[in-house]
Amino acid sequence: MKRFTKTLLGATLAVSMLAGCTGDTGATTTGGSTGGSTTSTTTSTTTDSGSSTTTSNEGAGKKVGVSMPTKDLQRWNQDGANMESELKAAGYEVDLQYAANDVQQQLSQIENMIAGGCDVVVIAAIEGSSLGEALDMAKASNIPVIAYDRLLMNSDAVSYYATFDNYKVGTVQGTYVKDTLDLDNAAGPFNIEFTAGDPGDNNAGYFFNGAYDVLKPYIDQGKLNVVSGQKSFDEVATPTWATDKAQSRAENILSSYYADGTNVDVWLCSNDSTALGVENALAANYNGTYPIITGQDCDIENTKNMIAGKQSMSVFKDTRTLASQVVKMTGQILSGTTVDVNDTSTYNNGVITVPSFLCEPVFADADNYKAILIDSGYYTEDQLK
Repeated sequence: MKRFTKTLLGATLAVSMLAGCTGDTGATTTGGSTGGSTTSTTTSTTTDSGSSTTTSNEGAGKKVGVSMPTKDLQRWNQDGANMESELKAAGYEVDLQYAANDVQQQLSQIENMIAGGCDVVVIAAIEGSSLGEALDMAKASNIPVIAYDRLLMNSDAVSYYATFDNYKVGTVQGTYVKDTLDLDNAAGPFNIEFTAGDPGDNNAGYFFNGAYDVLKPYIDQGKLNVVSGQKSFDEVATPTWATDKAQSRAENILSSYYADGTNVDVWLCSNDSTALGVENALAANYNGTYPIITGQDCDIENTKNMIAGKQSMSVFKDTRTLASQVVKMTGQILSGTTVDVNDTSTYNNGVITVPSFLCEPVFADADNYKAILIDSGYYTEDQLK
């Protein structure tokens, strides 16, 4: 198989590591922001590792609520910890809550943040359409809301959206498959299956569509064959991104369509928790040639699997970059200044088009994970042993 071209990696890596986020930065005035202009004093300290951390008093007297969906996935623990650390370094009081993948619990936690005097609330929703009551409460209290990574749907109470370029996440995965199989030149056919994310997560559709749009021409040509016939998002979605649900569906596909010795050449998974489920199913139920498997988030277990040859790649979204951007946006909101955005047309939540800042995704694989994940300080060597 042809190795994935490094052209995309070089371009996106440079942007990600040096600038962190993509696009020409525009600015828009805040709606419903509180507080007047502020001045801040900033100091820098050096950690034992030699990296510089910045502390300031810009958030003095201000409180920020941060609502994360669950602690069950590694990435949300990291997101929450990064956000809390950055906000506290800027001088804010932080109310960080995890909702155990329980929508009612998240709703209650956000309502308590609003009642408890938070000046801004940052929300990574379990289900983007299920928090209307809390959003209405925020709007009535003139509290700005930043949707974090997952768009909050069907409400005009969403001030801003900070995320990665979700459609591009999918195109990176699809392009990896295209180039690794050399689909423009290879005769094929190759067999492919899809495992997408949670239908309640607005991002899941962007991930799937980005990948599918890259691969659809080759499906139409017959170079890629979806043996199960399951090609629509609804057919391949995985509720709550759960590993066990992805594994169960993969086991059913393998027993129904591949038990006769048919090879599956590609299993395109939208993220690492679903990829792990597919990998578990393959280990227990498949004896053919091992497929290309995609993922997203570079979770520790999946990165270990990449090193071991059990997963081909994972899209890396450096949550430190996203946390820094949200802290910056929070300060801009609370100081009454313009808020940096670089997308004002893509993310319509059913009521309004939410001004957004999109950070740039890159991918890691067995060849470059050290440069992407270790040299950047995201992981240590010991964590991946």
